[in-house]
Amino acid sequence: MLVEDDFALAMATEYALQSEGYQVVCADNLQKARGILDESVDLVLLDLMLPDGNGYSFCKEIRDGGFEMPVIFLTAVSDEANIVQGLELGADDYVTKPYRVKELMSRIAANIRRYERNAGRSKKVYEFGKHKFLPEEFRLLCEDKVVECTASEMRLLKELVMNGDVVLSRNTLLERLYDVDGAFIDDNTLSVYLKRLRDKLGKDADYIETVRGVGYRFVKNRNK
Repeated sequence: MLVEDDFALAMATEYALQSEGYQVVCADNLQKARGILDESVDLVLLDLMLPDGNGYSFCKEIRDGGFEMPVIFLTAVSDEANIVQGLELGADDYVTKPYRVKELMSRIAANIRRYERNAGRSKKVYEFGKHKFLPEEFRLLCEDKVVECTASEMRLLKELVMNGDVVLSRNTLLERLYDVDGAFIDDNTLSVYLKRLRDKLGKDADYIETVRGVGYRFVKNRNK
């Protein structure tokens, strides 16, 4: 995933990556990036200065959300303090603009190799009631049978489950569920997604608790 608001630079970088065989998804602001981010992303190229925030805060969001893919900062600032701050927040590497394509490709390949070597970890499985949710595979199972869900329903469930016991406001969910294609998701659409998801969960829908006037939370240990 490439998060860069400089259109010319983003286009050139995307072309270079595709020429090397990479599949690329792009975002020119953090709102779009939140909608794209999921476990299918192998690496994030992240600009520091963006129209609706900065790369530092998004890097922290990535790590707080449990995502472990490498993050490489693209920065025009070579100041040591800024670089150190990014690494302390969980970034794996940085490339200073203007960067050379060969150097960027080398850094990407090295970080992906390092990540894959450490990827022998067991995949996370969230179990609740009769259901199992595998966020890395975007799969929901009920008694080991696949529950068919749309991508948007899966992203909604992922936000709730991976922030277990934390109340997420409707505005927060709307920001994070921003459509991958850039289509606007409004308040009514969110209500539809929630209803459909609850219908598919059946009795286990009670794990998604409505906090009146605030939002929703996924209750990790609901009393049976």
